[in-house]
Amino acid sequence: MAEVQDYKQVRRYETFSYLPPMSAEQIRAQIQYIVAQGWNPAVEHVEPNRSFSHYWYMWKLPMFGERNIDTILAELESCHREYPGHLVKLIGYDNYTQSQGLAFVVYRGS
Repeated sequence: MAEVQDYKQVRRYETFSYLPPMSAEQIRAQIQYIVAQGWNPAVEHVEPNRSFSHYWYMWKLPMFGERNIDTILAELESCHREYPGHLVKLIGYDNYTQSQGLAFVVYRGS
């Protein structure tokens, strides 16, 4: 349990932010979970100083029906390249419950 960070040391954005940073394989596994659930992935980004007080910007439209993990990873990377100082978040929208099934920050900016 020594790997779990103290909640007062770093700003937290979602559930996974209390854990050590995810590896590329772990991020891929989370995307695979979104795809396996039939959820629609979407990418959002925002400046770190606005992350708590405003809505996040949507990067393009949600990727309705996208099932290719590499395409989703490419969109995350593209958003990060365009806005290197921003936080970049992946969301899995659940059509059935009409809510977010999963959301986590992939890139924390510079």
